[in-house]
Amino acid sequence: DAGSSVEEMEFNWDEYLEDTGATAAPHGSFKHVDTSLQNGFAPGMKLEVAVKSDQNTYWVATIITTCGQLLLLRYDGYGEDRKADFWCDIMTADLHPIGWCEQNKKILKVPEGIKDKIPDQEEFLQRVLKGACSAPANLLEGLHRGKNPLDLIAPGSRLELQDSRDSLEAWIVNVVENVGGRLKLRYEGLDDSDKFDQWLFYLDPFLHQVGWAAQQGYSLQPPSAIRSLKSEADWQEILKKVKEEEEESSVPTDLFKDKPVIGVHSFSEGMKLEAVDPMAPFVISPATVLKVYNEKYFMIEIDDLRPERTTSQSYICHVNSAGIFPVQWSLKNGLHLSPPPGYPGQDFDWADYLKQCGAEAAPQSCFPSLTTSDHGFKENMKLEAVNPVDPEEVCIATVTKVKDSYLWLQLEGSKKPVPDCIVSVESMNIFPVGWCETNGYQLRPPRKAIVNKQKKIAVVQPEKQILSSRTVHDGLKNQELNSSDSVVINGKYCCPKIYFNHRCFSGPYLNKGRIAELPQSVGPGNCVLVLKEVLTLLINAAYKPSRVLRELQLDEEAAWHGHGETLKAKYKGKSYRATVEVVRTADRVADFCRKTCIKLECCPNLFGPQMVLDKCSENCSVLTKTKYTHYYGKRKNKRIGRPPGGHSNLEAAMKKPNKRRKRRKHFFVHKKKRSSTSVDNTPAGSPQVSEKKSLSSSPTQSELSHSLAQDRDKRKRKLRTFSFSDDENKPPSPKDMKIEVAEKLHLDSNPLEWSVADVVRFLKSTDCAPLARIFLDQEIDGQALLLLTLPTVQECMDLKLGPAIKLCHHIERVKLAFYQQFAN
Repeated sequence: DAGSSVEEMEFNWDEYLEDTGATAAPHGSFKHVDTSLQNGFAPGMKLEVAVKSDQNTYWVATIITTCGQLLLLRYDGYGEDRKADFWCDIMTADLHPIGWCEQNKKILKVPEGIKDKIPDQEEFLQRVLKGACSAPANLLEGLHRGKNPLDLIAPGSRLELQDSRDSLEAWIVNVVENVGGRLKLRYEGLDDSDKFDQWLFYLDPFLHQVGWAAQQGYSLQPPSAIRSLKSEADWQEILKKVKEEEEESSVPTDLFKDKPVIGVHSFSEGMKLEAVDPMAPFVISPATVLKVYNEKYFMIEIDDLRPERTTSQSYICHVNSAGIFPVQWSLKNGLHLSPPPGYPGQDFDWADYLKQCGAEAAPQSCFPSLTTSDHGFKENMKLEAVNPVDPEEVCIATVTKVKDSYLWLQLEGSKKPVPDCIVSVESMNIFPVGWCETNGYQLRPPRKAIVNKQKKIAVVQPEKQILSSRTVHDGLKNQELNSSDSVVINGKYCCPKIYFNHRCFSGPYLNKGRIAELPQSVGPGNCVLVLKEVLTLLINAAYKPSRVLRELQLDEEAAWHGHGETLKAKYKGKSYRATVEVVRTADRVADFCRKTCIKLECCPNLFGPQMVLDKCSENCSVLTKTKYTHYYGKRKNKRIGRPPGGHSNLEAAMKKPNKRRKRRKHFFVHKKKRSSTSVDNTPAGSPQVSEKKSLSSSPTQSELSHSLAQDRDKRKRKLRTFSFSDDENKPPSPKDMKIEVAEKLHLDSNPLEWSVADVVRFLKSTDCAPLARIFLDQEIDGQALLLLTLPTVQECMDLKLGPAIKLCHHIERVKLAFYQQFAN
């Protein structure tokens, strides 16, 4: 319906958790999501790397740790010595799989630093490479270089899917959509018909790369549900076509290396057990082993005693299948066992039932031990879960009960009410809070929340419908799929693809990590639609979305001839709204993107119609954050990137501030009035820190005070253009500046090599000396210190925000000094 997209956009997990007083299930409890985020490189893998001192020679190195597309490497021969560890960027470094030098006639030569330790190179290499695992070649070379392996399962890729309801046959499926590893699959040969589509996580044990059925000796046949739709000759033709196109649609095999391995079972036909039907996982019922296919697979049927029944609920299982339990498991756990339909009486008794059927119960040894290990889930925790009745829907879920390694989930906001679902803690249909938002998928919001939000929107300000990010994205997609004629006709208003070049400098306002999670590009499509989507994504990728919205806000009297669009931002539970200028014609897009980047003090190539491949034309990677911010800070006074008419606009603002302030209120409104002044507390790593730090790189104190005076002057004028002010608009005083400059840290030794005692000694020299005891108790050494962040410090050390921020300030000083003195 017309209003739903507005309502859906309003859902906010932080607010919802605050309102309900609930906690989110820990991210570490979702093992399949953790696996999907890995970059394909794992500690311990080996590769061949160019030796820095002699670029024509190579040596074997081992991966110590990974961070996005960065690898920390150590040349083999250094043993446990961390001194010579070095970071490499997969995209730019000269890295190759083991064996590459031999194939390409390149020289493997021991680096100078360890020559003495390796007298016999050949013998040493044989020893270290015996049984070693090489880094995947496809992620080091060619098109897939540096990509997240998950992105390689693109729409159009083909896989093989076992028929889980009927028999052990498999058939080809096409990937229609990949949402963070959750795949929408369509049987080959069904083209545009989505009636038989399925959603499965890519690590599902029944999903395989093309060629798997042939290797296992299973037949490749369309499942019985669709077989009658085409003739046998048609199916064979489809199979032939698939084999011809195998090369271009295949998926790399190492993607499936983390798939659970299926073990050997010991079930026999006719055995009884308790089971949850995966298609309707709401009750536990008696079930029978109907058929044993081989040592890995068997078929289970949910018992139904009605003589008139026409269909059976049967499905294929393996020893690790979720939802199969020994007889009496429900009773032992105080749970209700639903008697089979047609069973006489209400009180079900297993002993009588087994006697009546003349069957035996599957022994305990058939079931892998149902572990009660600490999986992290507790009652009342919140998460996101797939609706088993309509797998297109991902809903908010509340854990209502936990038994062994099973959860009972209450789904909120599903189109049709659903009873509590029973899922395993290892299910690949449950996800952590925020998973949908991260992957651009629509989460079904809770009904109550929608009603409240609707009221709030009505109270604040009547507005035209604002499309949700997903709707806009789909709209753009559809435009892209339309015939090329329409693009030609609307060429003037058709925006090219806008790329997010996340390796470029992201500036003080935008969070580099969130930028890296954005799609590679948006568009092509209508200029206003595409640019609105781009700005919305950038606002949501900010440390403080409200601050970025304010930077982008339209100057009312500016002489631009663009198009005013209302954008929203959410920060700390408050909603902000502002009108932002967006250009309407394609010829002005590049200039618009560049000017917007300059407003946000980031690299002018961070987003725009040009894709930055290896090296940015602005050379922003060699500039430190400090220098870059300072460079912008000085140029800002020349009003770079301000829309034409900026001067007169500011003058006008000074002449008639009252009228101006009144009018501005319509543009930027709080949704919630929690307090009369809005103060945005700065989170760790926020722009303010880097702005202060930037001063340490400025050449002279006089230059500092000069730019400060100009900055203060500018900020005073700027204050008049907003409907509210806050602390972040107050320029720091020169006195503060001196402290900051004097506070630059010089380290005598590399913090990576600090012991726990060294860390404690450093803390005792700061105003956080009382916290040194915690570091001693928790055994935090230099490496651990450099990995600490504000959330970790608050959570693990149980500190209040004030002391935690102070402590993080000192940690940031150590990190900065580490990068300046030792990182090279």
